[in-house]
Formats: sequence, structure tokens, C-alpha cells
Amino acid sequence: MPLSRITRAAIGLAAVALTATALSACTKVEDTAPPAETGEAEATTAPETTFPEKDIRLIIQANPGGGSDLSSRALATELESILGVSVIPENMPGAAGALAMEYVGSQPADGYTIGFAPVEIAMLNTTQGANVLPENYDLLGQIMLAPGVISVAANSDIQTLEDLVEKGKSGSISVANSGAGSIWEAATLALADTTGAQLAPVAYEGGAPAVAAAASGEAGAAVSGLGEALAQEGAVRILAVMYSERHPDLPDVPTVEEAIGEDLEFAGWGGIYAPAGLPEDVKAVLESAIAEAVESDTYQEFQKNAKNLVVYRDSAEFTEFVDEQFILFKDLLG
Repeated sequence: MPLSRITRAAIGLAAVALTATALSACTKVEDTAPPAETGEAEATTAPETTFPEKDIRLIIQANPGGGSDLSSRALATELESILGVSVIPENMPGAAGALAMEYVGSQPADGYTIGFAPVEIAMLNTTQGANVLPENYDLLGQIMLAPGVISVAANSDIQTLEDLVEKGKSGSISVANSGAGSIWEAATLALADTTGAQLAPVAYEGGAPAVAAAASGEAGAAVSGLGEALAQEGAVRILAVMYSERHPDLPDVPTVEEAIGEDLEFAGWGGIYAPAGLPEDVKAVLESAIAEAVESDTYQEFQKNAKNLVVYRDSAEFTEFVDEQFILFKDLLG
């Protein structure tokens, strides 16, 4: 199945639960992608409303300390100062995120329960049959993105992505990823499909073990979030970035398109969502607050230090993006 461009600005966290994507690079929204693709985080003027009048719960589909958790908490801090109420993060891990997403979808559409939406919101219906569908939610805005990278052991005879592809055309190469059904397994399958190389995904329990497998030679290569690869700097050679632009932390590493002429982009992304059917005034307040929070210096600095890219999409753009991702993963993994 030939693949067209994987996303408009880039897709996908880093392992299934974005737990390592808080370790992937960052610049301001306007520095990472053209406005036509990412949109600009300009606050939407909200209509007169009394919302919010009490604390807001922010449901996080992952354990404390990972990428989803840290990005959510950084945003929650900014939202509190904007909205004037407490925004309380609640971790609800389980079933690769399906537990939290199904829970949020079942809550009253009043704006007082929102959640962090990783790439799995577009995958879990296909990979697990979970009741996680884009139409179940009001998607309020994208807040971050962490590009994927392809790496091999530092002492590997594979020097470039072109070398990897050519070697894969003459024999199968094992490619480690963060888990069955993960964004990085999908990226490996897409790279194999696009190039004709025999790349066999091998699932590990997280992105860090996957990169370690490549570093040791246990696997021929790894596809992971940038953070996992940078954490083993010196032990691996990063061949390419799966994004439309070179990463600011890897100025000498080409994009996939630069390396082999294929416009292939995968990344871990995250946004904020709520149960479908929010009142328009409530939705407008939340969308405006998220846009303002993303533009704050504190949030920008957090993502820069976390090695994530700040990519913002407003509600309409994020909804279109997630719909596209849902179709993509249905075709790729279904």
C-alpha cells in the first residue's frame, strides 16, 4: 500500500504512551512549522460565560513521570492562571490509554473533565477494538509533538538510511520498537512499505529498551522517539529524523525525505480533548485558554528542555488532523 505524506505537520510520543516523548526537542510554535500547517496559538475570543465555576479535572492516560504526564502538568499550571480555577491532573493508566479515553468519553460534556490525547487516540480502536473514536470527543487543540528517529548501533556498518534500506532489500533486518501496536511499530511498517525494504518490527517494553537493543546489536536498528536515542548518545548513530524539518538538536541529521527522497513523517503528538457535545461557550473558553497556555514562556521553556517541539493546532485543525490519523492507522494497522 503506497503511503502518501503521513501527516500535514507530522504525526505520532514516542512509544505507545508518549511516556518517553518528553525526552524528544523544541522551539516556539512559529519556529517549527509554517503557520498554514501548524496554525498559530492565537487566543480565540470567548463569548460571555460563567465557565468555569469549579475545578477542572485533567485525565492523563499514563503513569506519573512520563511524557504525557509531564506535558499535561506543565499545561495545567498555565491553565490555572488563565482560567482562575484549579486544573487537577489525574493519572489513569491502563490498556495503552484506552481506560482513560473511554472514561473521559463517558463523562458529562460540561468542560469540567478534560484529558490529554496522545497519538493512541487515533490508534486504539484499530489496535485494540477500544471504544475510542474521534467522534466521541471534542478535540480542543494540539499542544506538542516529538518526531521519531531511526537509529543503529554506533559501530554498525550502516552509515546512512539509504544503507539501511539497501541492506533491507537483500535480507530481513530486525527493527526494535516500543511495543506491539505502537506508533513506532507503525512507522517501521510504513518505512518498509514505502521503500520495499524487509524491515521486521520487534516489540520491546518501551522506547529505551528498543534503542538499547539496537545499540547492543541485538536488533539491527530501532525506530523511537528522539529522546530515547539521545539518552544513549554515543552508543547509537541516528540515521534520519521522521519529520518535515531537521531537528534543532540534530542539525547534521537529515530528514527521511532528504535521506531517501520519501516524504515520510511519524512523531508522537499530544493534545487536549473533552467529551463530545461541549456547549459552545465552554468549548470557546477552553480552546482560548489552551492556545494562551501553549504560547506562555513557561510552557515553551518546559517543552524546549524536554526536547519536544511545540506544535499548536486549534480545535478545528486538531479535529481534522486526528480524523486523518485515524484513517491512516486504520489502513496501516487494520
